[in-house]
This record gives sequence, C-alpha cells and structure tokens, in this order.
Amino acid sequence: MIATNGRWQTDGKFFRAGQTRVWLKAVTYGPFPPDRPALRDEDFARIAAAGFNAVRLYEMPDRAVLDAAWAHGLRVFAGLEWGQSADFIARPGVLALALDSLTAGLRETADHPALAAVYVGNEVPSDLVRWMGPTRVRHALERLIAHGRTLAPEVMFAYANYPSTEYLEPENADFSAFNIYLEHEPDYRNYLKRLHHIAGDRPLMVSEFGLDSRRNGTTTQANTLAWALRASAGLSTAGFTVYAWSDCWRNGNAEVLDWDFGLTDRQGRGKPALSSVSAGLACSPPSPADPGISFSVIVCTRNGGTRIGKCLKAISALAGGPHECWVVDDGSTDGTAELVNREFPEFNLLRLPPSGLSAARNAGAAAAGGDWLAFTDDDCEPDPEWLVRMRPLCAEGRFAAVGGPNLPPPPQSWQEAVVCAAPGAPSHVLLDDGEAEHLPGCNLVVNRRAFEMIGGFDPVFHTAGDDVDFCWRLRDAGFRLGFEAGAFVWHWRRPSVRLFLRQQLGYGRAERLLMRKHPHRFSSHGGARWDGFVYGGGPVRADGGSVIYHGAMGMAGYQAVINRTLPLRGLTTRYNHGWTRIVLHGVGFFQPRLRAWARNASFHLPAPVPPPASPASPTTELAVTTRDGRDRAWALRLLLDRGWSPGGPSDCWDLTQHGTRLQLAVEHGEGPAKTILIRVWGTTSLLPAELRQPPIPTGFHP
Repeated sequence: MIATNGRWQTDGKFFRAGQTRVWLKAVTYGPFPPDRPALRDEDFARIAAAGFNAVRLYEMPDRAVLDAAWAHGLRVFAGLEWGQSADFIARPGVLALALDSLTAGLRETADHPALAAVYVGNEVPSDLVRWMGPTRVRHALERLIAHGRTLAPEVMFAYANYPSTEYLEPENADFSAFNIYLEHEPDYRNYLKRLHHIAGDRPLMVSEFGLDSRRNGTTTQANTLAWALRASAGLSTAGFTVYAWSDCWRNGNAEVLDWDFGLTDRQGRGKPALSSVSAGLACSPPSPADPGISFSVIVCTRNGGTRIGKCLKAISALAGGPHECWVVDDGSTDGTAELVNREFPEFNLLRLPPSGLSAARNAGAAAAGGDWLAFTDDDCEPDPEWLVRMRPLCAEGRFAAVGGPNLPPPPQSWQEAVVCAAPGAPSHVLLDDGEAEHLPGCNLVVNRRAFEMIGGFDPVFHTAGDDVDFCWRLRDAGFRLGFEAGAFVWHWRRPSVRLFLRQQLGYGRAERLLMRKHPHRFSSHGGARWDGFVYGGGPVRADGGSVIYHGAMGMAGYQAVINRTLPLRGLTTRYNHGWTRIVLHGVGFFQPRLRAWARNASFHLPAPVPPPASPASPTTELAVTTRDGRDRAWALRLLLDRGWSPGGPSDCWDLTQHGTRLQLAVEHGEGPAKTILIRVWGTTSLLPAELRQPPIPTGFHP
C-alpha cells in the first residue's frame, strides 16, 4: 500500500509515514539522453501500477517532477549531482558548488510532500577517497547533509555508499544506503547481515540492485531480482531499489548502449523482470509463517510505576501470533502492581517479595507456558514487529537464544543526548554477522529447554550482570546465540548524567561478581575479554587513527575498517553543540574509571592501543592528463611491468621500488578524458617518462 498520510521518516530500523510503517519499494529512473527525453507521466503511472512506492533520481528534481510523482502516489529519493569524481578536498570550489546546487534545489522543493530524501553523493570512487583521506571525505559529506537539513528539516538525507568504501558512512545521515551487485543469493544475504552492523542503529536500505540482461539474459535477470527482493524484505532492510526502470540511460552526456539493466527495454516494452518484480512487490515484506512457536513475554519491575505503562502498551500492540504476557513485580512499593491490575488486566501478574532481577526472571519463566521466553525491561518499548522478526530465527533450530538491538529513543534533553552517546550502554557482542556472544537481557528470547538445562539466571545477580553470566553459561553448555537486526526494542537511557554515572557504578559491582565466577574471562585489569565485536550503535566509519583494509594497490572490491569495537552513537543533531561535546568528553573520561573502581577498587585502565603511525609527508604530487581513456589501471600495469612491487593490503601507498613509494588515483572528466594523480614518497626519477609531468599546481593538502 502506498502511504500518503505524512512525510516519511525513520522509525528505528525502518521507515514510517505518519503512524504507518512503510517498506520502501523503489526503482531508479534516469538520467536519460538529451535526445530521448523521459515519458514522465506515462512512466510514473506504470511504475506505480507495478507496485513501487518510490523512484530514485540521480539529480535534484524540479516541482514538475515532484508533482507528477505525487499524482501517482510515488515518493522521490533525489540525488545531488556534483564533482565528486575529482579531488574536491584540494579544490574547495568543487564542494562549494555542491553546496550551492543543494541550496538551489531545496529552496524550490523542500516543502513538497513527494520529496522524501536526498542522496548527497553516490559512490565516491574508492581510489579518490583513499587519495583525499577517508575522514576528510566523510566530513565533506556530513557538511552537505548538515547544510541540507537546515534547508529541509523534514527531508531525510543519506549517502549512497558501496562495498569499496563501506567505512565512509556519514555520522549524521538519517539512514544507511548501499548499492550492491551480488549475483549469488547466499553472498547477497550474508552481505546484508554485515551491512546491518555497518549501519548501526540506522535503517539499512538497498539503494541499487540490478543485473545486466544483455550479458546474463532476461530470464536470469528476472529470477535474480526476485530472490534479491525476497531476501531484502526478509532480512530487515528498510527498503529495496531496483536498478533500473529503463535500458535507456546516459553516463555524462553519452547514452550507454552496452548495458541493459532496465525492467523495460529502450522502446519501453516490459521485460520478464518487470513481471517478476511486480509479483514480489505485491507480497513484500512477507509475514513469516507461524511454525507453531509460542512466546511468553516477561517483564520484571521494581517500583516501575512511572515507566512500565509505555512498556506494556507496546507489548499489547505486538504482532506475530500467539504469545502470553507476564509482569513480575519484584517487591514494588510505589503501586506498580495496582497500576498493572487496573490498566492492563490482560497481563498475568506475579508478585514477589524483593528478590532481585535474576530471581524475578526465573519466577516469571517458571510461571510462563511458552516455548520461548522473551525478556525485556520495564524501561523498554518493543517494536510491534519484535516477535514477528524473532520467529523465523527461533524456528531455524540453530540457536538456543536470540536477540536484537536496543535503541535509545530520540533524546528529549541535552543530558539524555549525552547519555545516549556515552560509552557503557547495554550492548550486544557479535562473533559474526549472525551469531552473538552476548545479548542484553532487555532484548533476549530464550528457548525454554535450554533455559532449564543451565538452571536459568543466577540469583546472585540482583540488578545487572545476570545476562552476561547467562549468555556465557549458555555458550559453555554448547548452545549458540542468534542475532536479528530488525528485532529491536526502544530502550530509554538514564535521564541525567548523574544517574547514568550511578548506573555505571552498579555495572562495575556486577562485574566484580562476574570476575569471581568467570575469572578466565577477564584481563588482569578487570576488563572483560570478548571474542567478538562490541556493538556501539553508531555507523561504522573511519577516523584519523583507523586502519583500513584496501587490498593490494587499493584494488579490493570490499574495503573495511579493521577494528574490534564498533563506533558509538554520535550526539543527535539537535543537541550537538560545544557544551554537550565538552560534557560528553568528560563522561567518556569518568565512565570507565568509575566502573573500574566499583569492579576492583582501582582506577587503573588498560593502556590504550596507540594509533598507527602516520606516514611521512609525500615529496611530490603529479597530475598526468590523458585524452585516450588511459587511467589508473593503465598506470599500475605500466609500473608493474617496469619492476615496481605492490604494497600491503592496509598500506596507504600502492607501489614501491628502491625505497620510493607511490599512490595513484584518477579524476574522471567528461568523455574519455582523465587525470591520473600520483603521490610520491621519494624520488620522481624512477617514474617512467609517461608519468613524469609537472607537479600539481595547488600543491599537497594534508
């Protein structure tokens, strides 16, 4: 169904329009050659009839385009055209023109209801990103997003990324978008799972997926798009974008005649892929079949009367088949039990004397009748599809426990914003993209048989640490923990910095108990030893100290940051100013030290890992202009043939010979014209004559 009841906006890991969740079903449209203009109204009618609810453009539309889209119930994901295929760090005017173009486009269209989002860039070439510096490029993209948001606060903004620069996610984007071209379904599914962790808390959208029917045949194209659509819907993406509507398109000013990615051919006739995609859109996203699994949702509370109402309302709204609901009142004195009886009579209520969180969870499990025990906290609000998305993973039979992210709701004050961005929040720990080492108790669904086999939660843990101990004991017993990125709960953080730091002291005391029970899982300084990656909630992005796997000569198709801890959430835009940044820095200093003091009566922390040494400044930069299509690949072959050796997969340089090192990138102009950029550490006398041209006039920009 096409949503028309309000602006599209993010909703946790998904999109919504008003109060209705929307799964994006988009197709790319254009750009078309000048002599073959778009049949816009006719095409938009066909696009809507096929089941799409959005189109992706590669330019900023005018109001006429948006009017036509709106008339057919389509939303528009626009694209900013600018000189992103040049060194825009060394040439600030390129970025200035991009800002001007964004301003001009949004001044005309920001208020149009059909404009859902703007991509401020699309696949900045990986060699240029490496040449300019990933952090500088990311900051430029973030500047474009910030500028666009001031002009159009109701419009979403993102960058259309791709696997060769997956470390380039802007921190302030509204969602993560990736152009993906993988022709084998298992590879595609595995990469989507990875991208959920690259996206962090944000929605993940497939911003391009297609197959060339000229080389692969129209039947293979149709089948490939069908399984990609099903996989994207089933793996909790926020949407899917087919590339492309028509075989007719241009690159620069030239029509592309040797690729046929369209659902329609150059005469506008539908190909088999149009029918297969239309059929898939009619049932996407699918509702998982009910395999006979029953859930018992268990919420434990003590004096949670001011917060539990929102939690229970969210649980009452859960979709996904049979489940019963239990509230375990762990000795409340604030009238929590009376509130539950009065306002939520459909919930089963179990009242205990003060016993501690673990004992309360065990009591709830003993009273519940479900096959799977779904635990959450009284300061959480499960997403309506929480159990729907858990159910297929439970049915697989591989996992004894499953869970998903716990996301902080949008902060309502500057202190909440600081707490949301601070280290120390409940986090899952991932061994890989689908299996967890630890799942927080606020979003933990456990098979009853496994729960009983390990004896449930250990009652020695009264307020925290119970879930860590529980997950470790599950794994020690040979069980596995699964992770589902779309099965999230909203988890309210502490409303003030003081209460947050007090919580960290409690976590430290719980870790003291864990150290006594699991000493082999802690370092000599008291830090937990995790085999997996600690989830931070922020999108994966490179900073000045990052080590990036580029592959030999920067040629790897999939390039990633090499790290052990995923980035933290950033300060939300509304509260990101000087004062909050100072407070966040202070909280980041005190949080681990307070936790260490409560854990082992010492403020001693493990020595930080030093950042990798920066290479010395290059000696020279050269620019070689070619008019015949010779590019970076040609230059690399030339140098390899002359005896140069490739660098390592994480080196910032490509080739070396006799102590001289080179890095190469290429700027693309109109048509075949290209400029090969060469950075030299050492002497230029070793370069072949074809590559020895005058230095870049603007000089080196560190």
